[in-house]
Amino acid sequence: MSIPEDFLKQLEQYSELSHREKEVFLKIFSRSKSRVHVVQELNISESNLSTCLTGIYKKFCITGNGPVKESRLREYLSKRYSQQQPSSHLTTDDIDDSIDILVQEIRKQVKPYIKQKCGTMRVLDMRQPIKLTGKQGIYTNVNILEEITGRRRSKMAELLQNYDSDNFDRFGLRRVKEKRVPGLEAVQRHSKLMVLGKPGAGKTTFLKYLAMQCIEGHFQESQLPLFITLKDFAEVLKQPDILEYIAQQLSSYGVTDTRLKTEQLLRQGRALVLLDGLDEVREEDTKRVLRQIRELSDQFHNNQFVITCRIAAKEYTFESFTEVEVADFDKEQIAIFAQNWFQFIDQIKGERFIQKLKRNKPIQELATNPLLLTLLCLVFGESNDFPINRSELYKEGLDVLLKKWDAKRNIERDQVYKNLSLHRKEDLLSQIALISFEQKDYFFKQKTVEVYIAEFICNLRDADTDKEVLRLDSEGVLKSIEAQHGLLVERAKGIYSFSHLTFQEYFTAREIVANCAWESLVEHITDKRWREVFLLTIEMMRKADELIRLMKQKIDILYIRNPQLQLLVAFINQKSNSIETHYKSVAVRAFYFGLFHLFTGQISFNVTFESISLVQSADFNTGIIFAYSQERKPVLIPKLNLELANLLGFSKISTKVNKCTFDYFLAIAYALTFTCEDADKSAFNLATFLDLYRSISIIIGYAKQFDIELHRVLITLKQQLPDPDQYQTSFLQWWRGSSQDWVKHIRNVILEYFGFDYAWKPNKEKNQLLQQYYYTNKLLIDCLNSDCYTSQKIRQEIENTLLLSFNL
Repeated sequence: MSIPEDFLKQLEQYSELSHREKEVFLKIFSRSKSRVHVVQELNISESNLSTCLTGIYKKFCITGNGPVKESRLREYLSKRYSQQQPSSHLTTDDIDDSIDILVQEIRKQVKPYIKQKCGTMRVLDMRQPIKLTGKQGIYTNVNILEEITGRRRSKMAELLQNYDSDNFDRFGLRRVKEKRVPGLEAVQRHSKLMVLGKPGAGKTTFLKYLAMQCIEGHFQESQLPLFITLKDFAEVLKQPDILEYIAQQLSSYGVTDTRLKTEQLLRQGRALVLLDGLDEVREEDTKRVLRQIRELSDQFHNNQFVITCRIAAKEYTFESFTEVEVADFDKEQIAIFAQNWFQFIDQIKGERFIQKLKRNKPIQELATNPLLLTLLCLVFGESNDFPINRSELYKEGLDVLLKKWDAKRNIERDQVYKNLSLHRKEDLLSQIALISFEQKDYFFKQKTVEVYIAEFICNLRDADTDKEVLRLDSEGVLKSIEAQHGLLVERAKGIYSFSHLTFQEYFTAREIVANCAWESLVEHITDKRWREVFLLTIEMMRKADELIRLMKQKIDILYIRNPQLQLLVAFINQKSNSIETHYKSVAVRAFYFGLFHLFTGQISFNVTFESISLVQSADFNTGIIFAYSQERKPVLIPKLNLELANLLGFSKISTKVNKCTFDYFLAIAYALTFTCEDADKSAFNLATFLDLYRSISIIIGYAKQFDIELHRVLITLKQQLPDPDQYQTSFLQWWRGSSQDWVKHIRNVILEYFGFDYAWKPNKEKNQLLQQYYYTNKLLIDCLNSDCYTSQKIRQEIENTLLLSFNL
């Protein structure tokens, strides 16, 4: 069938042909000339003719082999000619109206299928899919980093500027300074976007969200969303080109004449093309898929394109695409996700989840990854709490990243790293973790970690020990760990770290357990960085008796080597032995150890806006409040180290004042004396003095039953000043002239009551020693209170000797 030349010349593709291609095109498809005639008439060779035809077929997106292509193109041209008038008869408005109608018709046809494919999420061990958008939707808005983290040219010192070796913020090590942009805003800014992200960062979910927002009319409502899973496209039978694949997809949704309509939509720039999972394409398909994406985005450049890919998994660069990175969830996003997750299950459980997460920083750190956050929600939903054995929770999270996430989606990774078994992968990461953690390296240079990897893989069976081969293999393994599992990530150009400090600590503990390196571990007992490693090691051990004994011995060495500490422990023992109480002796010793913190010269305060009576029962976990005034707010509350006492059973203060609670009130009054030392006599100083005065008044009421002499002295001191409630003028006059001496007298009376002879004179070194001794004893009890399997004999031995003086 011959097609009118005028019609062919009005086709959009005709203008894209070269002069020679136009001549060939018209002779074959308008004048029905054979290839032989075309060669003769145009005086060209067969190879030149074949080249021209290849260009023509490419412009018209025709695939196939030999004569099949010519038949397909002729069929396509005939259908175009029969279904529409030449474009010269149409006005611009007619074309716009026509394409608008076409877009809306196809949107209506594909909407049920888009909602089915993109409207829900089901990952890990979820029993059923959950809605992504709408009132019941789980989706949490993602943020985008417009500068790729691993491409920053930051120095190690810049990455460590938030780090404090004694008391660091775990989130500080992950803090991102780059500006975050909402995901939708990033798509609106860039017509061609490559969205990179770590495993489980939410890339596919974000792309599904875009498709749903578009088809629901909330975003680019005049476009047609085309969601393509690149792995599915790459593996489809007969390997169609991507344009044909799109047409096939639309045909399966009930759209007719899909090839023609697909081309119309794309040529008019009316498609939102969403290409998901470039990293999931098999290695043998990668070149073909890359070529198809490039040709599609170049030929139909006026459409919107978004591609997702794991960070570090791509080596090819699309020149016209802007590359961005999905940011980790921040605390606000974590809370929103949890609220969305539990909203129709149990809202109270959702609130409890957030509270528990805030109290557990290592677990909260994992929640910055949406996939791991989903795991945490699943685990918490089953038991209304996180597992007591956190090492098992972390192992489950690692299993997700190391194997389950790819396996559940039937994704194969073809890299040198695949040759390592799961167990060996964990061994490698454990070795890297221990070496780096011992050296205080939260960040390490790429060359350094490649040396660690080379040292490991050179000992594997059939390993090639050639230095250059090892260097290349170690680089390949590092990149594969980052791309496949996201457990080592590039934080800046050439600088790596573990994705989460929690995982570095877990793998460090795993390596210690594997090598029974208990003696090496206890060398770090005073270093707070190692706290989580101790707890995880204890949880992983089959039986922890040996490590518990070594920890106690190390704590005893602190006591033996420090005479000042011996004085302190003797004081604690003397006080606890003089008291008859239902509490365990070890709990009472811990209680007085906590009180002693106020006598070290390092007194700090919390502020409360509540006024609570003297004898009210209060939990040491939240701080025991001593009310000084029923009218004034706020109230200063001295901080006490009573956590250890609480852990050992001293958890409640009795509603009936006993010797311990009485001593507690005196210690707080002692602390308050330091808030009244203001030579300028400010209003704040007056308020805190009144707090002290009223606290002494209350203490006098109980002193008679515990210490007659103290009762007498305190009454005498109280009588030295006018009653501030009755004689305000004379009180203020006295306060300005005599309050400083009175406050010092109160302080000395309390010191004398407690029996301090000033042998312990506070200084920085002694305070540090006290803090170390307190910290190590608390760490020991935290280990015993974790999911630690140890004998009752060891537990009793610790209880009997903790904070107890002994002969040297």
